[in-house]
Amino acid sequence: MKRLLLLIFSLNGLFALNAQSIQSIKGDVQTYLWGEGKGTTLKAADQAALADIIGQISTQVESNFERIVTEKDNKFKETVNDVVKTYSSATLTNTVRIVMENEPDAKVFRYIRKSEIAKIFESRKNKIIELARNGETALGGLQIADALRYFYWSQTLLRSHPDASAISMTDKEGKASLLITWLPMQINQIFANMKIAIDIVEQKETYNNCIFDIKYNDQPVRNFDYTYWDGQNWSNIVSAKDGVGVAELPKSISTSEIRLKGEYSFEGEANIDMELRTVMEKLPLVPYKSCYLNLSKNTVVKAAAPVMQMGTAPAVGEAQTLTPLDKVTDKNDIMKKVTAAIAAKRYTEVQSLFTDDGYSIFKSLLQYGNAKIVKSFDLKYYQFGSYVICRSIPMSFSFKANDRQFVENVVFYFDATNKICNITFSLSKNTVDDISANTTWSQDNRILLMSFLENYMTAYSLKRFDYINKIFSDDALIITGIVTKINNSPELKYTNNGLVKYNKQTKTEYMKKLKYSFDSNEFINIRFADNTIRRSGKGNDVYGIQIKQDYFSTNYGDSGYLFLLVDLSDSKTPQIHVRTWQPEKNPDGSIYGLSDF
Repeated sequence: MKRLLLLIFSLNGLFALNAQSIQSIKGDVQTYLWGEGKGTTLKAADQAALADIIGQISTQVESNFERIVTEKDNKFKETVNDVVKTYSSATLTNTVRIVMENEPDAKVFRYIRKSEIAKIFESRKNKIIELARNGETALGGLQIADALRYFYWSQTLLRSHPDASAISMTDKEGKASLLITWLPMQINQIFANMKIAIDIVEQKETYNNCIFDIKYNDQPVRNFDYTYWDGQNWSNIVSAKDGVGVAELPKSISTSEIRLKGEYSFEGEANIDMELRTVMEKLPLVPYKSCYLNLSKNTVVKAAAPVMQMGTAPAVGEAQTLTPLDKVTDKNDIMKKVTAAIAAKRYTEVQSLFTDDGYSIFKSLLQYGNAKIVKSFDLKYYQFGSYVICRSIPMSFSFKANDRQFVENVVFYFDATNKICNITFSLSKNTVDDISANTTWSQDNRILLMSFLENYMTAYSLKRFDYINKIFSDDALIITGIVTKINNSPELKYTNNGLVKYNKQTKTEYMKKLKYSFDSNEFINIRFADNTIRRSGKGNDVYGIQIKQDYFSTNYGDSGYLFLLVDLSDSKTPQIHVRTWQPEKNPDGSIYGLSDF
């Protein structure tokens, strides 16, 4: 009985203390913002209390949004309130909460110091600047699709920030630029500096196949996403690669009528960031008239060249520093038959030219979207141990489920019996150049690294589960990073506390999740860029590979940084001992590498 009375008195004392605290907070209007909420559950009451605070914050910052929210009618306040709500999931839930009454008649009180409101917006400001810097880096590497994506996403988040007109970014020379004017200027300048010309028009039975030469500042783009006008509607998004783009147009459209529209909002890929996606849902799209692109005035239409030839120019995706074979007539004859079969869609006619595994991969490739050869090309052949590698055929792959079309360069492997035993997608030209230009390694080692990365990348795209399972060692260390939040202050827990939390997985756990991903996506497409490769001092054929990875699939997409510690002493069966992925670099600009393991 004494214990019960003691508990009752303690609870009464606690409620009295809370009541006193709440009254003092309510009375100090100069220091605090507060909100109360009621509901049948604590969650509902808490959300109501947060909504109360959001409404007050919206009123305080309303005037700041006049320059960035275009609606000036009755919807203005509603739009501002919706924008401020986008901060709640990441920050406002960490304000101080006091439960005044429990369920089923729950009542919750929340409060925040006015002096700390600015900190609510600090995390988003940092992300705005980070995205703008990512755009600069991508533009410098001719990754035009990435540059436009980062710049527009930065602008989108900027429009949700009450101090948008004052946020600036400093360049390498120390010059500060206001992002509210700098970001749209960057987007417009990119489109102004794009030059798109028709390289080839191939006349098919029911349509014309147009091949575009796409350049930025007179240099072939590494990537660029666009749609084209087919006379009635805008097409699905096409992802150009290494300056090559495609369009299938009705015969009624002349070359002078062709129009392209550069993609810049990337709304479908915004799902990789819940905060960004929420903001994009609340704010209308910013229209850029400059995204509508006409073909260059000096366009020259060429007749369709022979599909395949052995020229002296480097093959698509090849670098000058690799020495090709010169006596490959037999293999060239085989490739003529294969390319003819692909063009005519008579695949079984060439089955005898493949090994069993090679033909299985060939079928998977042809099932990877609606596969087509997009232009004429030169082929080059390289010795790789007992294999000969044939590089490369430019092909396009389209997917109805996600309204996407990709251009890829396809690489073929011949075994010692002169049969095609393997097929991969090629790395981007810049990545190939980076690896092949490292003449401190032998040509065999350079081709070995390119081959490994291309096999790894393609295995995910073609969903080669058994191959991936084989190249990961049984004791592989697999680490995946996600952005999370920590709390520094026990009272005010809503400041910018973003960090990367790393989850360690076993090979079994990783492969289980990978199997689910393969089963739930029509397609997966991986692209690599900005690689750094180091040979481990502990073994001549152990390498640490750091590389930026863009991952696209039917229902998900992300960009991040991949590190692989791989033993390539057996080129047929490489062994990955460490795989890490992180969504962003560490504060010092580094990512996981050899020194960490």
